[in-house]
Amino acid sequence: MSDFDEVEIVSRRRGNSRTMKVSYVYILRCSDGTYYTGVTTDLNQRLLEHQAGKHPASYTYTRRPICLVFFAEFTCVHLAIEKEKQIKKWSRAKKEALIKGRYDTLPNLAKKKFM
Repeated sequence: MSDFDEVEIVSRRRGNSRTMKVSYVYILRCSDGTYYTGVTTDLNQRLLEHQAGKHPASYTYTRRPICLVFFAEFTCVHLAIEKEKQIKKWSRAKKEALIKGRYDTLPNLAKKKFM
């Protein structure tokens, strides 16, 4: 069972105005090849902020330009935050499997290795 089996991942689907507020977990590829994982309720605005360098102390500020490589929509902000924290602990290989949609390989990929 993949880490996302229990969560409905909805990509690029828009509901009507009466639906619950959507939260997004997203992964950016930075200019230095690293990945940044974040959570937001307004994905387009947050991407503009990253690209414009709105927050000089942020991880992505000196690593622009950035590219959105993955996002998932959640109807529960608490679950989105939980998944963001989970993904941040993942190895690069596991993040890349998620980005490529290889959900079946996620359980078998190692967590970050600390030497």
